[in-house]
Amino acid sequence: MPEAPNLETANRNGEEFLLWPAGAPGAEGRESTDMPSISVHLPEPAKAIGTGIVINPGGGYRTLASDHEGLQVARWLNRQGIAAFVLKYRIGPKYTTEISLLDGLRAMRLVRARAGEFNISPTRLGMLGFSAGGHLVTAVGTRYDLGLEKSMDPIERVSSRPDFLVPVYAVTSGAKRGRKADEYFATDELVNAKTPPSFLVHSHEDSIVPADQSILFYRALATHGVPAELHIFSFGDHGAGMGTGDPDFGQWPGQLMTWLRRSGFLTDKKRVAVHGRAILDGKALGLFWVTLIPQDTNAPIARIMANRSAEGRFEIDLDHGPTPGRHRAEIHHVSDQYPHVATGVYSMDDATCYSVAVEVVAGQSLELVASHLSDAVIR
Repeated sequence: MPEAPNLETANRNGEEFLLWPAGAPGAEGRESTDMPSISVHLPEPAKAIGTGIVINPGGGYRTLASDHEGLQVARWLNRQGIAAFVLKYRIGPKYTTEISLLDGLRAMRLVRARAGEFNISPTRLGMLGFSAGGHLVTAVGTRYDLGLEKSMDPIERVSSRPDFLVPVYAVTSGAKRGRKADEYFATDELVNAKTPPSFLVHSHEDSIVPADQSILFYRALATHGVPAELHIFSFGDHGAGMGTGDPDFGQWPGQLMTWLRRSGFLTDKKRVAVHGRAILDGKALGLFWVTLIPQDTNAPIARIMANRSAEGRFEIDLDHGPTPGRHRAEIHHVSDQYPHVATGVYSMDDATCYSVAVEVVAGQSLELVASHLSDAVIR
């Protein structure tokens, strides 16, 4: 049974401490399984980027697969500069999923309340979970609160809302799955416009939880306009974790990092809206993309399609814009024909890319002038 350590020392890597040192609400004993806790796993200070993730191992709400769906995930996140917190939540048959949810909400509050000690941003704290742990992710993401203002416990006054969700081969509705509807309540039906942005992972071959469980949640997110990304891999069975050794399913962790970066969850820098114009030899290009790639590898990439109907002008809104600073601006010219015609005639031999270093400043126009005479480089 873990002791309740002094929270002043909770930043020691690998330390486990109780969510409720004085005893968890609803606890039916003093065994280890009656005392929910988290273990703290922090990246090397030089690598830390200030993002944190609470990890919920799977196990059907009966066991906890805390190695390949817990500690190993934490170690990988640490190598990416992300702080990780592996949750040991209470499980059945002794405890209902409502108690598991209580533990998940408390973990979010506790880590956010101690964000300064863990060197993370309280606004870049997400939750990731597998199978039943993924159901717990979607449960916390749809039944959070912003803090219980009148609580005597200062931790309970902190928001339990994750800033992003990562359900991996998760159950999202026991009723629609046809199994354990009372345990796996339908989280897809609780989604609204304030549900956190989500990155969902599943496999077509999953023999335990069909991929349409992730589709249910994704469709609900899309219906309410919540940013989301869904990956369903052809290969890989249930319980694959990070897909270690699988060249296909094992791609999802890297894709998660790409999504976190693009979504702005790897930096505290604020996005800005940008506008500008791209021209080639004094003329607007037919159809092209403008991509702004920041020098800061944790800052989000910004990208927009434009065409000559606006004389080469482009605008990227605040939600999709870059952060201020040095960028490589790329113009990908994909067609000299705009609007398109019905003849099927070709206007270019191949796509062409022009690039140049630029400084992104809020409110400042980006004038991108390309010339064949400069060896296909913007000047």
